Amino acid sequence: MMKAKLETEVSKYMSYVLRHAPDAAGLTLDGEGWVSFDALEKALASKFDVSRADIIEIVENNPKKRFALADNRIRANQGHSVDVDLALNPVEPPAALFHGTSLTNWQSIEREGLKKMQRHHVHLSADVDTAKIVAMRRKGEYIILRVDAARMFSEGHSFIVSDNGVWLAESVPVQYLSPDAGTP
Repeated sequence: MMKAKLETEVSKYMSYVLRHAPDAAGLTLDGEGWVSFDALEKALASKFDVSRADIIEIVENNPKKRFALADNRIRANQGHSVDVDLALNPVEPPAALFHGTSLTNWQSIEREGLKKMQRHHVHLSADVDTAKIVAMRRKGEYIILRVDAARMFSEGHSFIVSDNGVWLAESVPVQYLSPDAGTP
């Protein structure tokens, strides 16, 4: 069993290299974001005191299910800034989705909507509680935004859902957003 601090450090580094900077660990992602598990294991073992079993434990126990492991390959489920195609098919979303963010962002979001920024997609949650968890990671007051996903979808916007249940959209125009009543 790994110490919590080491597990967090390794998990953050895995997210960093699998989403943003594979070259920092000497890795090369394929077109769908996959990399050899053996190559990742070697990179992590050279930086941290971890075993293959430790890495598998991180993947399996990550509360946000950030990573997918299949056929001796691993990838981040979403959140990439590097060019990858997660090969996920568009699906019809639930009627409402949610986005948690810092209250300081609300003014620009109210003008411009939600933008993907340096990522490939805007990340949305299927429930308010998950959106709150995301929002509370940032310092200061937060706001939970309700996305009228049913209307967006009916008006031609597409949604995909990652393997760990995070809903993804190219953007969310302002006309589909409203502050959620559950915001403090």
